[in-house]
Amino acid sequence: MKITLHATPDITPRPLIAEVILETGALLNIDRADVKPKGGEVVIDVPPNECERVVAAFKKRGATITALEQPLIKDDDECVNCGACISVCPTGVISFREDWSVQMDLDKCVQCGACVTMCPHGALTVLKS
Repeated sequence: MKITLHATPDITPRPLIAEVILETGALLNIDRADVKPKGGEVVIDVPPNECERVVAAFKKRGATITALEQPLIKDDDECVNCGACISVCPTGVISFREDWSVQMDLDKCVQCGACVTMCPHGALTVLKS
């Protein structure tokens, strides 16, 4: 499961992710991070069976966490299945089916927005948590 850690200026100087890993023993993977001294966000992949404990550990340290349940929306009425989005996706979310229509594996999405920028028909939208 993917979660988004919303970093605020008061928690960015702390080794928050390391503390949570040490406390919970969960193996976390950082999928995307954009954190500056003034704040930002980190998309973290958490093993599903560890999610509740990991989220609780982050919240105990004052972090705001949201689940990344459906990070990308495809408007099927606008999509012409051109595949422009496929080549720019860094995590392989988007691919062609055997019939050459576009399909998405949303479990891989890290909300980078590259596909949205590339889509010539505006058929994709990234949902920010």
